[in-house]
Amino acid sequence: MSHTHQTFEVLVIGSGHAGCEAALAAARMGAQTAVITPRPERSGWMPCNPAIGGVGKGQLVREIDALGGEQAHCIDATGIQFRRLNTRKGPAVQSRRAQADMFEYADRMSEVVQNTPNLTVIPSKATGLLHNNQRVEGVVLEDGSKVHAQSVIVTTGTFLRGLLHKGEEATPGGRVDEGPSNTLSDSLRELGLPLLRLKTGTPARLDTNTIDYAQLEPQYGDQPPLPFSFMNDVVAQQDQVACHITYTNERTHEIINSGIDRSPLFNGQIQGIGPRYCPSIEDKVVRFPDRLRHQIFLEPVARNSPLVYPNGISTSLPEEIQIELVRSIAGLEDAKIITMGYAVEYDAVEPQSLHPWLEVRDVQGLFLAGQINGTSGYEEAAGQGLIAGINAVRHLRDQEPFVLDRTQGYIGVMIDDLTTRGVSEPYRMFTSRAEYRLLLREDNADQRLTPLGRELGLVDDARWRRFNEKMDAIASAKETLNTFQIPPGPNGAHYTGPLGISPIKNKTSLFELLRRSDLETEAITTLDTSLSSLRPDALEQLFIQQRYAGYLQRQEQEAALFREGESITIPEDFCYEDVPGLRAEMQEKLGKTRPRSLGQAARIPGITPAALQLLTVMLNARQKDLSSEKNSL
Repeated sequence: MSHTHQTFEVLVIGSGHAGCEAALAAARMGAQTAVITPRPERSGWMPCNPAIGGVGKGQLVREIDALGGEQAHCIDATGIQFRRLNTRKGPAVQSRRAQADMFEYADRMSEVVQNTPNLTVIPSKATGLLHNNQRVEGVVLEDGSKVHAQSVIVTTGTFLRGLLHKGEEATPGGRVDEGPSNTLSDSLRELGLPLLRLKTGTPARLDTNTIDYAQLEPQYGDQPPLPFSFMNDVVAQQDQVACHITYTNERTHEIINSGIDRSPLFNGQIQGIGPRYCPSIEDKVVRFPDRLRHQIFLEPVARNSPLVYPNGISTSLPEEIQIELVRSIAGLEDAKIITMGYAVEYDAVEPQSLHPWLEVRDVQGLFLAGQINGTSGYEEAAGQGLIAGINAVRHLRDQEPFVLDRTQGYIGVMIDDLTTRGVSEPYRMFTSRAEYRLLLREDNADQRLTPLGRELGLVDDARWRRFNEKMDAIASAKETLNTFQIPPGPNGAHYTGPLGISPIKNKTSLFELLRRSDLETEAITTLDTSLSSLRPDALEQLFIQQRYAGYLQRQEQEAALFREGESITIPEDFCYEDVPGLRAEMQEKLGKTRPRSLGQAARIPGITPAALQLLTVMLNARQKDLSSEKNSL
């Protein structure tokens, strides 16, 4: 079917995790939206690890949900094992993770996309961009027809000039059995966008019926499994599957080393830079020669599929070596490989060429999201897609861009890292990247972001009602705990005993006692009938507020200082060559990133305190000149 002369307000290229969130956000905000994808049934596909969440990544998923996105709903409906990580550590680094049924996940996401009002699916391939005077105007499809739009969001994943590597074999493709997108990459280059060459990879898939699980250590999910979405009390599938753990060994490493000269990572065949925090098994063996073994998680890709994903042995070695290394591992001696592992090399755009709202600085109406911006991971992609979708709509409505800063969410941290610092390798989110992580916990993502989602038009009445019910429950629980006074000494022993604390010396409210590190918080609701109805999520919030009050106050003060730096704005057309004494190197770095504020300028790698001081003096002088001009009128 020809799509010539069709016009939409927003066009999204690609229906991966970034594309789905972008298209859904735009459509839910009321924009007439179309998503262009050659395989609509693979919307939200998981070509690598079939899981959602993880340390840092779980926070992203909760934030997407709090703003009205879809990823959390989808994993709650299709997850087959749920775990909360870092539970022995503080709340700042606790994160959810879930193993997905990758087929059900894609089916559900495809169904949501195809049944969302204002959203049209165009089953085709985008081959180029329509543009005029550095303003995007639409997309060219593979049949030559044109689709017009005021905003275009590119979410191409690993498909831009994608090249699959397996041993000496190199095949054009974005992922297995799917071709690359070469002409679209050319179109971006013609617009003047700086391109990078990156690389990622995936392991072989194994047949579960050929694995000896008796040799392996099982890993079970949590009971009860905790959902990702703030809208859900339970996950859809309570009956969870088990994953299993095994390890490489010295024989495995010998096999890998014997074929290292045939690895495209080491023989010069691959030019792209791979992810430091998710390296291939050959990379790990070469970089860490003293390590006697590396852990492998055997993860089912679906509830009713024989495919198993061996997380930890991503590889692009030749087939015969892959077979040999897999069968050297305990429990996998007779394992049958259904699909071989491979590496994929692809083009990405230097993210410093983007505004913090993910619009290309030099091309109006063109937005980028996902791996095209140098990230790795479904969660990072989805977070960017949501922000790009929001801002694509705000662009066509001539509204101010929506930007999350580093004090508001992990999504803000990620996008600021990308657009301020750029990437030299695929970017992955960690809690350690967020300097205000105690403020940006996964448990309070709704309190931070749902009011913003409501203002944007993404939070519907049901979510808004549920959010307000939770906030009311927290306020009510705080009042109840403040009112509940525990007497000192023996008179209060029948309260302090069940709470697991020693008798107190002064009359104290139960709310004040939440500060005590030895308090058994689970026992609070059993002390009195007036406490039995307190909501667990409300108690959790109050417990964190009290237990970490000093740390929270300190981070709030640090966040205020951060926002102060962000308030000193730098005009888009500011000429750094005009700053007296500013070295050429500093001029180049600042001119490349074009920071929006003095605070952002300070985060650019290599910018010195002396350069910031010179910049501050110049900005203050400029502000005085503007004030004088205004007063003279």
